[in-house]
Amino acid sequence: MSSQEVVSPIEEGVIVVTEVQWSELQRDPKQVALLADQGTVRVRRRDGAPLLLIREDRAQATSDGSIAAARALRNVLSHLPHDIAARALLDEFPWVDVMPADAQAEFVRDFARAFQASAELGEWSVLAHMMHEWRATAAIMADPALAEQLSRPIEGDFDAGPVPEPVGEDVDARQEG
Repeated sequence: MSSQEVVSPIEEGVIVVTEVQWSELQRDPKQVALLADQGTVRVRRRDGAPLLLIREDRAQATSDGSIAAARALRNVLSHLPHDIAARALLDEFPWVDVMPADAQAEFVRDFARAFQASAELGEWSVLAHMMHEWRATAAIMADPALAEQLSRPIEGDFDAGPVPEPVGEDVDARQEG
């Protein structure tokens, strides 16, 4: 088998990932399974993104650890004064500094909730989406003219015309009932 070990640095630690080609997995699945028993296996494919093969118990331990960390972080952040919690997150996300104190406090609460929801769902796009929205908010707040323009009341009639009827199964069920 022509697998190779690839070292992937992760922050302070190092995770060793064994790499195999898709054809190797097809040709000798038992050998690839033995590699997965030893650690993570990256399966390279010509026609798609690489796949990671890990044992279920390791994936579950990662999930359990993420959930525990998220709950602990939420608890710590909820007991800190919002300015201290914001300063702690400011080290990692310096754009938080352009927001007023009340927005920083809201960011800290949203961060803790999104982190925990992501960990419990195993779906980190929840946290990524929240971060994207807050980063965009900070960018607006960093530009005083834009922030003022977007904060003004909407003037005039913004009638975009009639609202189309909703479509989908729920609508069909209401019409039948």
